[in-house]
Amino acid sequence: MTAQSDVRTSRLLYGCMGLGGTWDTTPYTAADIAHAEASVEAALAVGITAFDHADIYRHGKSEAVFGEVLARAPELRGRILLQTKCGIRLTDGERPGLYDLREASIVRRVEESLTRLRTDVIDVLLLHRPDPLTGPDEIAKALDSLHGQGLVRHFGVSNMSAAQIARLQAHLDVPLVANQLEMSLGSRDWVESGVLLNTPAATGNGFPHGTIEYCAANGLQLQAWGSLAQGRYSGGQDSPAGRLVTGLAERKQTTPETILLWWLQRHPARIAPVIGTSRPERILACRDAAHREPDLTHEEWYELWVAARGEPLP
Repeated sequence: MTAQSDVRTSRLLYGCMGLGGTWDTTPYTAADIAHAEASVEAALAVGITAFDHADIYRHGKSEAVFGEVLARAPELRGRILLQTKCGIRLTDGERPGLYDLREASIVRRVEESLTRLRTDVIDVLLLHRPDPLTGPDEIAKALDSLHGQGLVRHFGVSNMSAAQIARLQAHLDVPLVANQLEMSLGSRDWVESGVLLNTPAATGNGFPHGTIEYCAANGLQLQAWGSLAQGRYSGGQDSPAGRLVTGLAERKQTTPETILLWWLQRHPARIAPVIGTSRPERILACRDAAHREPDLTHEEWYELWVAARGEPLP
């Protein structure tokens, strides 16, 4: 049993997509393992103990190098939470990339992830994308089987709407615990959908309205991938939002990265950002988001939102 088997207690997660070398099938190297060790050490130093993977990251190499890290420090497994995803199959020759949540596919990919991660149990398994060809009854059979065998402790989803989650949950005996969505100061559809109702701009917002509220009401942790907005506002960029982020960081004696994470954490849905950078110095710059309550006033939160959108709210 890990020290933290329920991801819903995590304030931050470390996203391991950047570990493992190149995005191809070239074998990872000793340097890639050392890079993974440095990134994991930085995350632990910040206070992050939840690590987010997916079977497709770097064609499986992200999980594999993390497994190497665990093999070199076996005591680490009991201190961390391991989360991974399945459901996306990458392009293979002439076959296009596709989504696959069929029972046999889920089970096989979990078994492969367990092998790469060098562990006997996954704490949280997320379904990476909806598969329109697989019904919830078949998905539930796979998840119930994995749970019954003790191979997976908890389940969640990624990139799913409230309606999709509710339909799947109706077939499951165990509660879904998380929904991972793209959310950041740069990707704001999730928050804009709630204020663009009854305005012409609503037609351009594709985020399924009510999903944030559904997750909050039903105990699903909202995990924000892309939470640092690919460095768009934290690298000293000369833009209204970038200048505001830098100014707030200086006044509050913290880092621009923390301001971006606080903007998400300040939302009452209690969003847990996933930090995807593989640079140890940027991971360390997120320390205050792990240890301090979001120090943004109501007005400052809105100032950041308006600056990033580039126009007043409706």
